[in-house]
Amino acid sequence: MKGHKWFAALFDPLNRITGMETKFLAKYRPNIAGEATGQVLELGAGTGANLPYFSKADKVIATEPDPYMLERARQHLAELGADNIELRQCPAEDLPFPDASFDSAVSTMVFCSVSAPNKALTEIRRVLKPRGTFRFIEHVRPEGGLKARVFDAITPIWSWFGAGCHPNRRTLESIEQAGFEVEKLERVIHSGMPVIIGLAVPLDSAKKDS
Repeated sequence: MKGHKWFAALFDPLNRITGMETKFLAKYRPNIAGEATGQVLELGAGTGANLPYFSKADKVIATEPDPYMLERARQHLAELGADNIELRQCPAEDLPFPDASFDSAVSTMVFCSVSAPNKALTEIRRVLKPRGTFRFIEHVRPEGGLKARVFDAITPIWSWFGAGCHPNRRTLESIEQAGFEVEKLERVIHSGMPVIIGLAVPLDSAKKDS
């Protein structure tokens, strides 16, 4: 992947200035990343904001396709000094791991920019163990009305400025279509943007436990 050098350089400062990290994501990371256990896969590690939270994991493989983001994540990991975390460069749509390899998968603000979200979610389901959990924080398209149409209209220019970010993704529907059952879900609004925070399990596992 060619990557987005300027976007990677501005990513952390912008998140701090806008309050996205300090006033919003930092509130939810302890539950979404911090409660991931066993063998953990992180999709789209970015600059490594989740890395300090993986204290309950036995082993973490954090993946990131953008080389400039990955370099910043490596610096963050070196400062953190965690020996249970490994960084890998690979896309979510083509995970180089065997079936049923992970107990938990984590994504935070990732599926807005994944090039093929349905394929990526199918890959997550493939590499999760039958009773594994998918933990996520994702911003999504408004549920309907004028605001949803506005999000659709601004997506081309937003995506160009935002390194491929699509503000009108229907990620919750995509998660369910990929064969997951959403067991926990919270809907919030941050800076006018709908966000879903939740936990999903493979559908077969959910049926067995019911």
